[in-house]
Amino acid sequence: MRKLQVDILGLSTSPHTNGAYALILYELEGKRKLPIIIGGFEAQAIALKLENIKPPRPFTHDLFKNIADAFHLHVNEIIIDELHNETFYAKVVCELNGELHEIDARPSDAIAIAVRFNAPLYVTEEIMDEAGIREEQKEEGEEDADADAAPLEEPEEALAALPLTPEARLDELQTALADAIQSENYEEAARLRDEITRLKSSS
Repeated sequence: MRKLQVDILGLSTSPHTNGAYALILYELEGKRKLPIIIGGFEAQAIALKLENIKPPRPFTHDLFKNIADAFHLHVNEIIIDELHNETFYAKVVCELNGELHEIDARPSDAIAIAVRFNAPLYVTEEIMDEAGIREEQKEEGEEDADADAAPLEEPEEALAALPLTPEARLDELQTALADAIQSENYEEAARLRDEITRLKSSS
């Protein structure tokens, strides 16, 4: 299992996600990004630590950090190593008295813990290959050509008018995905990515 080190690019939200956020991870030695949809509480816990804002009372992840420090438990790394039915799974790799332990966790909780321990984040290459989004670089002169082109439909509108054939539907989804990435709408990109995965697995 080859693992790729990633870091947090940021958090984003939109009115269509019902309070959920897209946590964007990016490859340190590559050009791919991995959006993961997380809840509002976990997003707040991550954002507060990234901004070095100390809440008046400790959050659950702060409590874990305080307990770990009291018992000399060290978090070595976080690895997102499984993806099943569009759900990511992670492990918190801890060390206590020289002995390593892998603890199952949701990626959102694992990352909220990682930022408190300054622990490195990893994603397996298989998951990045399956769910990562590559941001294509524009060739020289391509920007001007794009400026004269007709604007792309909103992703929702594009999906509403998709042809019935799987091949055409896949093409339209991939076009909508590229549009979402270009506009940095990573919530929509994550949804379209999952729709493409479902379509490929059913065909």
